[in-house]
Amino acid sequence: MSLRINTNTTALTALRNLTNVTEEFARSIERLSSGLRINRGADDPAGLIISENLRAQLVGLAQATNNAQDAANLVKTAEGALDEIQNLLRTMRQLAVHAANTGVNDITAVMADQTQIRSALESINRIAEQTQFATKRLLDGSAGMSAQITDPARIAGIYIGSIFNGAIVQSGSVTIQVTQPATRARIDGSQVWTGLNTTLNNNAGTLVINGQSITLSSTDTVQSMINRINALTSVTGVSAQASWVEESNGYVVNLIQVNYGANFRIDANQSTSILRTGGAANISAQGTDAQVRVTVMTLVGATDATFTGGRSPGDSGLKVKDAYGNTLLLTEAGNGDNNQSYRVAVVTAQSLVFQIGANAGQVARLSLGDTRASRLGTTAVPNKSLQDIDVTTQQGAQDAIRIIDEAISQISQLRGNIGSFQKQVLESTIRSLNIARENLAASESAIRDTDIAEEVMNYTKLQILQQAGMAVLAQANAVPQSVLALLR
Repeated sequence: MSLRINTNTTALTALRNLTNVTEEFARSIERLSSGLRINRGADDPAGLIISENLRAQLVGLAQATNNAQDAANLVKTAEGALDEIQNLLRTMRQLAVHAANTGVNDITAVMADQTQIRSALESINRIAEQTQFATKRLLDGSAGMSAQITDPARIAGIYIGSIFNGAIVQSGSVTIQVTQPATRARIDGSQVWTGLNTTLNNNAGTLVINGQSITLSSTDTVQSMINRINALTSVTGVSAQASWVEESNGYVVNLIQVNYGANFRIDANQSTSILRTGGAANISAQGTDAQVRVTVMTLVGATDATFTGGRSPGDSGLKVKDAYGNTLLLTEAGNGDNNQSYRVAVVTAQSLVFQIGANAGQVARLSLGDTRASRLGTTAVPNKSLQDIDVTTQQGAQDAIRIIDEAISQISQLRGNIGSFQKQVLESTIRSLNIARENLAASESAIRDTDIAEEVMNYTKLQILQQAGMAVLAQANAVPQSVLALLR
């Protein structure tokens, strides 16, 4: 064995190993003290890249959860305001029903009803204009849909919500094509009269129209019969008119339902040949409802849907709706079936956009609509809205009931859309985000956090190796002293 003084290879080897162990021992202490397996890029470059991406996602998920919760709070604010508007509408309907009782009310009573209704309308407008979440207005139309009629000759009212045929509505034109026009129930007479002043004579008897009985004497004329039928039009919904029949050289009397659609029938019973020949008979007729193909711009482009009239009891066949509550009120001129498309309105779409995901494009949209009185109930009575209610006349009170019912339906539809958005989108998203965040945090922890049990075991090993290395280094440094024995 050779002995050298200048270079102690054994000591160098021991020092190298001790240095390596000391560095690993220092890293082990760092992992145990920080709780992180990766404290710098050199610890695990690939793991650092993956874990930093996961950390970014975790921060995004946390904020997205907060965003969704804020959106839910905003929706609850709007829903609470809409609930109060419905309370006011119910009160207004009660007042309108009271005012319609003209057999009892005097002018003072109906004026009091009108005053209270006007006050309720002011409250509705105030709620619509002042409901805010922070500084953002919710119900004044700035966060919703607004439809403006451009062809009043064809439609007398329009209501377009935020959803059309399952898609979100965008700004653009509304076009219609009447595929089936609405018709009115009609009973054409066959009993021919030589003139309108002709007396009924042997054809005198009882005529019952929609439950209203008219007793006609032999001295009644055809014209007086028509007048008596028309005097009950406000009750029966049926009018009478005489038509000249060239072939028979005389007049026949026809019954025509005032309203369009299948919801409005004519059920007549004649005890003698008053309307039709052949003596006593029951005669019935029923109208048909309009069907309209409506095209609206949505997120997926121009979208078609079929609107059908008479969807609800009492609805006119000219009042066409879809399954989402979107409504058009056709005029008689717009009820023609000429297989042509017409641009009848323009929609301005505003919506609230919520970032409810951790990544770009993960958004949800909600349209709250315009709930001012001038925008509610626009499809019940032609060219009238909730703002135009006047119960000081019998007809005005009846129209008010129809308009308020339509406004209640519109608010209910809006509340349903909001509730669905809150439950199916926001609350569901919050639950989903919390689960994703939990699992993502577990993955990030598995990559970056220290396994304490494993690291303590490694720490103990390195501690022993460090102590052993120092002892061995001391022994290696003592080896050159054996050279002194050769110099004695």
